Amino acid sequence: MARFHGIIPYLVTPLDPEGRVEAGAMAALCDDLIAAGIHGLTPLGSTGEFAYLDEAQKRETVAAVVAAAGGRVPVLPGVASTAIRGAVAQAKACRAAGADGIVLILDAYFPLTEAEVERYFLSVADATDLPIILYTNPNFQRADLSVASIARLARHPNIVGIKDASTNTGRLLSIMNRVDDDLDVFAASSHIAASVMMLGGKGWFAGPACVIPRECLALYRLCREGNWPEAVALQKRVWAFNEVFARYNLAACVKAALAMQGYAVGDPVPPQSPASPEARAAIAAALAAVTGEPSRA
Repeated sequence: MARFHGIIPYLVTPLDPEGRVEAGAMAALCDDLIAAGIHGLTPLGSTGEFAYLDEAQKRETVAAVVAAAGGRVPVLPGVASTAIRGAVAQAKACRAAGADGIVLILDAYFPLTEAEVERYFLSVADATDLPIILYTNPNFQRADLSVASIARLARHPNIVGIKDASTNTGRLLSIMNRVDDDLDVFAASSHIAASVMMLGGKGWFAGPACVIPRECLALYRLCREGNWPEAVALQKRVWAFNEVFARYNLAACVKAALAMQGYAVGDPVPPQSPASPEARAAIAAALAAVTGEPSRA
């Protein structure tokens, strides 16, 4: 079973005004990210507005990224549903499109028991031969995975990693102590990436890497080299960009930042609004602070 590592950007979903996926814009972005040295691509995450896309748009997005990657780096789309049936269908569609793995999250509505949460992840893992990265995000989920559940899920041969967005390093240590080498742990939050890799994490699924890939890659290299003072200093600088999209709408900010860099990625999906003039000014200032370069637009 394939395993993954490094900096894996969460991609935006470029759409035209009618909601069609702009494959050309996606290809241009993916080409530049791959040229920069990223280690994989993840469409249909929070940055990709997965919750606002219909199933046809999701399939088009995965197909566009797989075509753009052309086998140069693995493609690991996000899969999310409230029901097992929906998640299995998405996973199978990703497999048919040529994806190399999936990042799997539970979209819960009614409260679920621990056994029911585990059943969701195991049912998807049983239904596909793709490697699975578990994704837990207590900020958006009604049902999280306990450390005991994660340890049990790690025994499934198709479940190879976890991206935990709790920002709780104690929880991450508990997970690492329980799963040993059965599960690779990835950073999910930008203020904790160096800490996760210091503890033994394999990399970072990074929304900012869609916009500032070179800085994110430099952070990964510094961590791999064990140069923790420089890694921490760089992480502090990178955090300036995260502060902006924590203050404003995530997708609107990332799409606005990419537009400033010359990518025609369109606006966020309604009812979300494009970045306000205030947000755009903050984005431009953050990009200049992080990269030292002015925007192109």
